[in-house]
Amino acid sequence: MPAPSDREIRRAYAQCIDKARAHYENFPVASRLLPARLRGPVAAIYVFARRADDLADEGTLPAEARLRALDALEQQLLAAAEGRPDDDPGFVALAHAIRSHGLPVSLFQDLLNAFRQDVNKKRYADFGELMQYCRLSANPVGRLLLHLVGHTDERSLAWSDAICSSLQLINFYQDLSQDYHEMGRIYLPQDEMARFGVTERHIAEAISDMSMQRLMHLQFTRADRLLRSGAPLGGMLKGRFGLEIRLITLAGARVLWHLKRQQSSLFSRPRLRLADYAVILRGALFPARAARTATARTP
Repeated sequence: MPAPSDREIRRAYAQCIDKARAHYENFPVASRLLPARLRGPVAAIYVFARRADDLADEGTLPAEARLRALDALEQQLLAAAEGRPDDDPGFVALAHAIRSHGLPVSLFQDLLNAFRQDVNKKRYADFGELMQYCRLSANPVGRLLLHLVGHTDERSLAWSDAICSSLQLINFYQDLSQDYHEMGRIYLPQDEMARFGVTERHIAEAISDMSMQRLMHLQFTRADRLLRSGAPLGGMLKGRFGLEIRLITLAGARVLWHLKRQQSSLFSRPRLRLADYAVILRGALFPARAARTATARTP
């Protein structure tokens, strides 16, 4: 197959951007705030991850079929990484992004391993197991973004890992009911559930009693601490990319803020509204002022 032309690559990137923007996300994806040169590569990464996620969650197929589909997707990935993408626009764009930005293929393979784990693993014994899952499912995305802008020093990668793991955990917390009823998964540490007297019945029947509230208070506090530990990344990165990282971080913090407030309904999924986006945008545009305000309100 001949190499894609420049026109075909531009068209492939445009299709990836359209697909990325078609999905509602509490966290911005390939937004117009990003520098134009990054929107296509970011969207290509997102489309790949979304495709793999959809394969892992295809509930009408047996596990073996979903795993075979993920294996086939990995073969498409490897061919694209070698400069031999098929005519799928997502892989045409991804092949160009990998080549142009030196994106490590191993990070995409980590994502695939996380989705394979989703097929086979439904419970997590402790928080360490959950963090290992986040290392595969979330952290590669942040690391790929840093490769796009050439910030791959150890400190930046560590901050990114903290943000991405926290955002993954926050997604688990806002989707507790959906993950259980649709996929049979519980992304809460089993040992901590037992410690607080929380059983699977709490999740099956959306019981927000004191035991569940205490368990989730621990989860929210830990995710908040993790998110704050990575927040300096948004201040260190300059320009529109740094703004985008601050927006993503603050959006996660805002979702977590809503989760903390709805103690009597822990299984309701927060939806960010105009007022929330105003808070997020103000904090992203004026980070120093937001930090001073937060400090002043801390008891």
